[in-house]
Amino acid sequence: MAEQEVFLTLAGLRKLQEDLVYLKTVRRKEAANSMRDALFAGGSWENPDYEISKMELASIERQIQTLENLLGNAKVIDGREISTDQVRVGHIVRIQDMDTGEEMEFMIVGSVEADPAACKISHRSPVAQALLGRKAGDLVKVDVPAGQFVYKITAICNKTL
Repeated sequence: MAEQEVFLTLAGLRKLQEDLVYLKTVRRKEAANSMRDALFAGGSWENPDYEISKMELASIERQIQTLENLLGNAKVIDGREISTDQVRVGHIVRIQDMDTGEEMEFMIVGSVEADPAACKISHRSPVAQALLGRKAGDLVKVDVPAGQFVYKITAICNKTL
């Protein structure tokens, strides 16, 4: 199975790299030390501390593998270098709800970086899917479980949040 491209901003790439270094240099050593201490304290048979530390180390190894896979498939998107003629991953988009008049602004990012509380939505979300490739001034309809919303794209920016 081919790996999918992972869209990351430069900040997102740095964060994942920092997380990977932390897991490899700090967490892995802590878990290995805990496992060693538990082993010395009472052997491996029927020792719950040993089993717990073994599972923790396995979990850390899975996290390391996941981050390495993500970074290996990363495509860094710098919204500042992308033309704002149409909405793309990495852009900040301002939209207006045509029913309520409410304005919203968010950055379209890869799924790994999505954080709605920080106004970062996944490029795979229904709103982003409706906006991608559209231009400022366009009206877009977004189908969501709650119904259909109509938004007007009021601005496309290539600054960072």
